[in-house]
Amino acid sequence: MSLPQDSNSSSSSSADLEKHNPQENASSDVDSKDPSVNDILTPKPSGPNPADFPDGGLRAWMVVAGSWCCMFASMGWINCIGVFQDYYQRNQLASYSPSSVAWISSTETFMMFLGAPFFGKLFDNFGPRYMLMVGTICHVLGLMMTSLASEYYQFFLAQAILSALGASAIFYGCLNPIGTWFMKRRGLAFGIIAAGSSLAGVVLPIMIDRLIPTAGFAWSMRAVAFLFLGLLIIGNLTIRSRLPPKPTPVAASQFLVPFKETTFLFVALGSFFFFWGVFLPTNFIILQAQHEGMSLNLSGYLLAILNAGSVFGRILPGWLGDRFGRFNVMIITTYVTSIIVLALWIPGHGNVPVIIFSAIFGFTSGTFVSMIPAIVAQVTKDVRTIGVRNGSNFFIISIAALTGNPIAGALIAHDGGGYLYLQIFCGLTMFVGATFFLVARVVQVGWVWKRI
Repeated sequence: MSLPQDSNSSSSSSADLEKHNPQENASSDVDSKDPSVNDILTPKPSGPNPADFPDGGLRAWMVVAGSWCCMFASMGWINCIGVFQDYYQRNQLASYSPSSVAWISSTETFMMFLGAPFFGKLFDNFGPRYMLMVGTICHVLGLMMTSLASEYYQFFLAQAILSALGASAIFYGCLNPIGTWFMKRRGLAFGIIAAGSSLAGVVLPIMIDRLIPTAGFAWSMRAVAFLFLGLLIIGNLTIRSRLPPKPTPVAASQFLVPFKETTFLFVALGSFFFFWGVFLPTNFIILQAQHEGMSLNLSGYLLAILNAGSVFGRILPGWLGDRFGRFNVMIITTYVTSIIVLALWIPGHGNVPVIIFSAIFGFTSGTFVSMIPAIVAQVTKDVRTIGVRNGSNFFIISIAALTGNPIAGALIAHDGGGYLYLQIFCGLTMFVGATFFLVARVVQVGWVWKRI
């Protein structure tokens, strides 16, 4: 394929055109030549050019720092909502069943991911700025309103709807720009920002547990809201996309197109099944430990232990994924996560096995949260559609998020207050999810070993 050459064209431009090979852009995460030539030759580039990505520098790392703050306040909040399952059942919502109370946390997680297609498209069209501003207002206001709640519907509207929608806008507003700044070090960058949510899962449960007896529930929630406001101001000031937004018409088909790609379809199925189980220990580990005889005081530290393990589980595997293949690391860690649920959480009784399980599960499960955006980016040929494709995948995840906790609550009731059925459901669904990730890798490169 060639273009007519103007007589005044420079010799360097002609050389670039002669060297350009469109086939070199046929897949993502491969070397290519001049991206400006891609724009001339084809209206939509078929793959990213590694040379375009800074993969470092002050501006890129400022985006990482701001995204870390936003992840602390958004996904980090979701990581600790298991505290409220326990607290509400013992206090304001004691008259409601565990399944009914679980609808608050499950809807909160669902709303967090349900906004993915909408916010993904907003990001592609307008960039992250307005999403972060509106998300900050809604998230902080929702937490303030939760501090005033006393009835079930008030907790539901303030915490599960308003706050969660704000957290969703923040989450996608800080997540999507990372893929535009990093390519070779993308796994590490996603791992660092995801560690922000894990650290929140360490700090916030202890903070809330210590504040409520002294300051009361209302002021505890307000303290969290003010902490988030400070972090989100930093995020609003530092997060920018490397690529200028290019508004395009909104069409539902845009979100369905990725599922026509076999690899993306299996990634989405793996995400659904794995997420169906991965948040159940986070939400029910405190109650399960108390059921096994652990003291109220000691059980309050389980989420902190789980999320402390997750801090390392989000950074180290991301670093390893950049070197040995993100799919490879994802498959190994997801299988290990499902196995320890079945082989350690189920037979483990007493304080020590539950604490050990929390630490190991936190490490292995943390990889999924940090790695899945990198996996989606890796199977995305046009980085300018990363918002829509992340949106499509996270929308599938939102369905698992909505149904997982209520199913778990119903399984507890069916087991007469026991947790065995929940644990089996958790382990098996994650095992199925890990298998779908394996199938996606096989579709991509076959059974041969290679870095992918």
